[in-house]
Amino acid sequence: MNSITLTSAMRSNLLSLQGISQDVQTTQLRLATGKRVNSAADDASAFFSAQQGYNKADALSGLKAAMGEGLQKIQTSLTAAQTATGILKQMKSLADQALATSDATTRANLEDQYNELRTQLTSVTQNDANYKGTNLLSGVAGNDLVITFNEDATSNITIAATDTTATTYTPAAGDFSTDAGIATARDDAASATTAFQSVSTTLGSYSSFIQARIDFTSQLSNIFQTGADNLVNADMNQEGANMLALQTRQELSITALSLASQANQAVLRLF
Repeated sequence: MNSITLTSAMRSNLLSLQGISQDVQTTQLRLATGKRVNSAADDASAFFSAQQGYNKADALSGLKAAMGEGLQKIQTSLTAAQTATGILKQMKSLADQALATSDATTRANLEDQYNELRTQLTSVTQNDANYKGTNLLSGVAGNDLVITFNEDATSNITIAATDTTATTYTPAAGDFSTDAGIATARDDAASATTAFQSVSTTLGSYSSFIQARIDFTSQLSNIFQTGADNLVNADMNQEGANMLALQTRQELSITALSLASQANQAVLRLF
């Protein structure tokens, strides 16, 4: 089969048109993905450096999520501790009322209320303060909370659980049959209130600290994400302008190729 011979002008215009078509495809890809570097073939150094940045950002995002879970565990126990404080204040108030009366029936009724609140206190601290298996108000082993701040776990914090079943936090059952028994119940409730307020203060401090670390990690993740984007993202305004210019060149090249072919047609008409 004989080969088809193209004139020098036609071959030059055809090669130019092919090059423009490749540039159009490249620009279309950049416009579609928003990235100047879509693979290592485009720019190996930028591509792999960006991947490191994205991996770091993803790792930090994972740590931030874990810190967020830890914060929820702290907040749950903090809420329970504050509720416990309210219950204990009610218990002290009942004891004060009992001391203000000598009626045995009234005292017995107040004693029942006191002990019912004591039961509720235990329920709040030992059952309701649990968040996904962690209860910072429980003395049961395994409730200490460890929160990690970096990928290799060299930066972390351990928040020890407080055993609030101890008498320091949970008064003994009230005995309102005597003034001495009532006074003891009142004093125990007052002391436990102070103890829970201390727990709330500690948990509140941890909550503020963890939130600060979450905010810092979020900002750090954003820095790595932005840095990676800067390496590979395309300038959409520039790429849009490039596309318009390439389309114009493409049309001109097609016209030039048509004009070059007209020379051969003119020769053909001579025959």
